[in-house]
Amino acid sequence: MILFRYCRLLSNRNLIFLRLKNYNKNENIFHIKFISNNAVKNVNITLSNGSEIKLSTGKYARFTSGSVIATVGDTSIMTTVVRNNVLSNNSIIPLTVNYRQKAAAIGRIPTNFFRRELGYTDNEILVSRIIDRSLRPLFQPKYSYETQIVCNLLAIDGINNPDVLSINAASAALSISDIPWNGPVAAVRIGLIDNTYIINPSKRELQQSKLNLVLSCISKNLIVMIEGSANDILEPELRKAIKLGIKECQTIINSISELQKQIGKPKLNIVSDDESNNDVEEFVREFVSNELREIFNYHFHDKISRDNAIFDLRNRMLEKIKNHDSKYIENALKIFSNISKEIFRSLIFETEKRCDGRGMNELREISCQVDLFQPLHGSAFFQRGQTQVLCTVTLDSIESSLKLDTISMLSSGIKEKNFFLHYEFPPYAINETGKLTGIDRREIGHGALAEKGLQAVIPQNYPFAIRLTSEVLESNGSSSMASICGGSLALMNAGIPISSPVAGVAMGLVCNNTNTADLKETDYKILTDISGIEDHLGDMDFKIAGTKRGFTAFQADIKVPGIPFKVITKSIHYAHLAKNQIINIMNKVISSPATNKKKNKPVLDTIEVPIHQRRHFLGIGGLNLKKILHETGVNIYSVNDTVFSIFAPNQNAMDEAKYMINKILETEVEPTLIFGDIYTAKITEIREIGVMVTLYPTMMPTLLPNSQLDQRKIHHPDVLGLNVGDEIKVKYFGRDPVNGRIRLSRKILQIPTMQKNINDTKETMDTHKT
Repeated sequence: MILFRYCRLLSNRNLIFLRLKNYNKNENIFHIKFISNNAVKNVNITLSNGSEIKLSTGKYARFTSGSVIATVGDTSIMTTVVRNNVLSNNSIIPLTVNYRQKAAAIGRIPTNFFRRELGYTDNEILVSRIIDRSLRPLFQPKYSYETQIVCNLLAIDGINNPDVLSINAASAALSISDIPWNGPVAAVRIGLIDNTYIINPSKRELQQSKLNLVLSCISKNLIVMIEGSANDILEPELRKAIKLGIKECQTIINSISELQKQIGKPKLNIVSDDESNNDVEEFVREFVSNELREIFNYHFHDKISRDNAIFDLRNRMLEKIKNHDSKYIENALKIFSNISKEIFRSLIFETEKRCDGRGMNELREISCQVDLFQPLHGSAFFQRGQTQVLCTVTLDSIESSLKLDTISMLSSGIKEKNFFLHYEFPPYAINETGKLTGIDRREIGHGALAEKGLQAVIPQNYPFAIRLTSEVLESNGSSSMASICGGSLALMNAGIPISSPVAGVAMGLVCNNTNTADLKETDYKILTDISGIEDHLGDMDFKIAGTKRGFTAFQADIKVPGIPFKVITKSIHYAHLAKNQIINIMNKVISSPATNKKKNKPVLDTIEVPIHQRRHFLGIGGLNLKKILHETGVNIYSVNDTVFSIFAPNQNAMDEAKYMINKILETEVEPTLIFGDIYTAKITEIREIGVMVTLYPTMMPTLLPNSQLDQRKIHHPDVLGLNVGDEIKVKYFGRDPVNGRIRLSRKILQIPTMQKNINDTKETMDTHKT
């Protein structure tokens, strides 16, 4: 029985099969031979630009449901897929994606105390999100087995980015596994340099590109994920990039499909119990349908009142069936959600109106305000419908720029960011309680998107580090796009010379045809500026940001198995019109960077200190600079040997710091030392390497090394009988051009004496000879 259960476990996981042989009845012993069913298989995929993706499976991590190593150049990623055998009760697809960077991948040891990988970096979270968003729409709605995808970075060459490679590796691993999935999916990155589109550009090429677009597609040219940023790219350029990416993805899809046919495992069959729910569905539909239609047709509801009405109806339904078993109640709740979604979507097609009464392309009411708090460098408030954000700008010294982790630095080519945006979503924004510390994946993702949207308009080589924070005060959809709008206003209020105002909008989609590959004009509705419920019950959340001219950031979360190119291009066009409307509203409040200088705005200056005064200026151990920072709040940084950068939080602090600097550098008039002249030096300190001397009372002691003390080679000044306070004659040879130190010599003055002794000795010897 034990053996039978073990065999069944292995069979269920579809990992290995076993062969029984030489069964000995008397000894009850089975001789078991384990045979792997994972054949080693390698696939090479050649893209149109000549680059090659290598997929390898069957050799590593064979206990998993699927394991693939993907390689481009010398960048390799190993992706594994594992699922539980027990059904979960999650209402959403129980999928977890973890992308992990390893310091060993770049030949380094982590620099933390434990010298090992600890928490997730922002880059790991962002890559995990784009993998998740590429795969999740293709799972069957009734799939409820806990599934984990782990992408381990094995090696990185600093040329090829691992994020797109990870999507393709995860797609291949899922395709060959036993998990039911509507893939494969393929991903490519598209760049644009000098009007030339580049597929999967290298790190160096990406730095020169005005477009950084990651596109995930499935067969039949359907799009499942878009992520990217651009430097104010035009609408036709963006459309062409997407079209090229779709075409390139098909090559990868065909190769993964061929791999699946060769070694793919039989897919798990998901048993549906729809028939047993017919009675429950009939009751729920009869009880709630009419009232749900009334709720969604009442256009004066706001988020809170509509939610309350729906929850009240739901509670009354539960009260009606409270005497039934738990399974009946559980099914009733699921059916209630399905019917709510069905009615909500159907009313859009029937009435050509949305639940709040807006037309398909109509924006919610927008209001904004700037300069809310005088002590802040810049501030703005932006409200759209029931979504409101408070944005603040803080300027600091360039040394306060955000430093990236080593692997992110290697893959992106960016060492530090002098502009960064932090997005905060406290629980009170949706009338909930919760922890205020820490940030989750959603906050990091939304903040990164908003940062991309504004990065293109930030001036290069701006002398200050810019921290923009966006705190969501109310949320009813599109809070990340509201952050871009509010952030643009706050940046202008702070006087930062951005090239153009930026706005963002979220586009939605509702389809009445489950076959999205064959959508007709009457089969879908594109929604402009979606609210929270339209995001939740719709088929797409396509966030697009840009200036009046073009686009700076885009991110599409698609919730159905792919959307046609024509729907995406229409959404982009409607978004372009919408963001221009929003910018017009914003321009009524502020349309260009503020020119009036705030009293509390930080200031920057430089000071040149002669190299011979550098040590006096810094003080022992930088004591003078620390004192200035403590008393005035002014930071002083070394630019080069003679130039220092001064950062002050305001002009008053700058004036005070400069006064202190002048006092430090203020000295008595120094006597002019003439090159080659002989001076009397006073010994102030005896050291092993020489003596410290001064030529005049206010002079900083300088070193007279052993090599210049005497004609003889000495190892310590004591052999010459020198003491502190003694006066000695030295010759002046100017200042060292490298470090500015005074160059002195005592040895050179001993040459005439030695020459006289030599002559006297020679005369004596001649006399003796005579």
